[in-house]
Amino acid sequence: MIKYIRGWRRAACCAAFLLALFMFTEPLLVGSLRGQRILQLDLENAVQIAMGSSYRIKQLEMGIERTRFWLKSRRASLKSKVEMRLRAPEVKSVSETKWNSTIQRDEIVRSDTRRWQMDLYVTQPVLLFGYPTNGYLSLNNKIYRYAQQKNTSEVDYYNRFFVKFKQPFLLPNTLKNNIEDAELDLERSELDYIRDRVRLVDDIADDYYDLFEVVCRKSIYQNQIDNLRRAELIANDLARGASNHEIEATQARVELTNANEQLSKTLSDIRRESARIKQRLQLEYEDSVLVEPTFEIRQIDVDVDQAILYGYNLRPSLRRLAITRRKNEINLNNSKGWDAFHVNLEMTYGLENIDDQFNNIWRNYDNSYSISLQAYVPIWDWGRHKAQVDAYKVTVKKTELSIEENRNRIRSDIINAVANLEDYQQRAVNMKQSAGTIQEITDFGMEQYREGAISLQDLLQMITRQRETEMNFLDAYLGYRRSLLTLMVETYYDYENDISLLEKFRRQSS
Repeated sequence: MIKYIRGWRRAACCAAFLLALFMFTEPLLVGSLRGQRILQLDLENAVQIAMGSSYRIKQLEMGIERTRFWLKSRRASLKSKVEMRLRAPEVKSVSETKWNSTIQRDEIVRSDTRRWQMDLYVTQPVLLFGYPTNGYLSLNNKIYRYAQQKNTSEVDYYNRFFVKFKQPFLLPNTLKNNIEDAELDLERSELDYIRDRVRLVDDIADDYYDLFEVVCRKSIYQNQIDNLRRAELIANDLARGASNHEIEATQARVELTNANEQLSKTLSDIRRESARIKQRLQLEYEDSVLVEPTFEIRQIDVDVDQAILYGYNLRPSLRRLAITRRKNEINLNNSKGWDAFHVNLEMTYGLENIDDQFNNIWRNYDNSYSISLQAYVPIWDWGRHKAQVDAYKVTVKKTELSIEENRNRIRSDIINAVANLEDYQQRAVNMKQSAGTIQEITDFGMEQYREGAISLQDLLQMITRQRETEMNFLDAYLGYRRSLLTLMVETYYDYENDISLLEKFRRQSS
């Protein structure tokens, strides 16, 4: 019997241990099965999560990769290119009208030919001190077999090796312009990438600070509730000794109910803001985000003139406008070559041979050469060419006006951002000192109310004043953080980490 009882006890202990273990691990197991995560969120890791999941950032990264390939393709045009063209075969059996000089009239002649031809080219753009001249030098080989069919077949073989030089004059250098245009496209894609990263930081910061604010408001209302509960307990103690304090206890409970209602609204706001930032970060519905508010205020002294220079030199908007202006200047340069007077020079020199035996065309070559100078002379186009050029000139002037307008706006925005930062920074420092001592004042008021030195109304005013002080500090601190963020976006300079955003994000993307 004793052994049975001891065995039962051991079984019960094991069952209790397993039950406790299951109860302890069950939430973790359920969370892992459902894919639930608890993320301790701050601004830095929120931005990192957003960067990793942003479709826009991924599209921009692919856009940069695409423009790099385009630039690689354009730069490759400065190198040699080898190509071959084949006619295998070209069959021609038609009747054509041809002039017969013997009989001095046209006659219809039927031709029946077979041509097998291969052309091999090695083409190299002509560079002068590393500068493309828009001309081309090529090594060429032409070989063909030409058979004429009539009663009997007559076959000729032709072989020619020659050097060809082609150079346009008085035309825009399209080869150089295309390469520069591709380089500008790549730079603009990189600027768009950095600009959208900064915009994403700005958007995530807004959502994060909204969540930060409601979490802090929850703590403030919780402090108010704790103070009101203490006041209610003191009022209840006083009411036991004197009936005239009963109304004060009731008044304290009413204030406590109102504070609880404010806390309930704040909890709803936290749920809403948490859902919003989870959607922004593309987290799962089951995931939870936690924010533990910390208040860090650093004294940041900003030189307005230096900040304006940062805005001029670092902000992508001005550089993008400068790129647009340069691309418009390239278009203007190209437009001057449309329907304009120009000259094309083409020269060839080489060796050739023709024979009815294929083996004989590889020896006993004859010299061959050609020179061609062609000019295009426009005479009258009803002002079409001039109107096209004038249109591009206006486009360039329009871009220059946009640059001037953008510089003035940047200057104004940065001056306002610096002024806002200085204002909120001083307010946050002052309010932090007040918020640090306000609880001691409330505690002292509790003791005075317990001793009868002040009334409950005075104590409630002190509790309300503590809540307002903490709220004012929160508003000042958020204003400080947001104004610092605005200054960073306006200048593209991170004053807290002393680094430009161009350097920061280019280094991260490399």
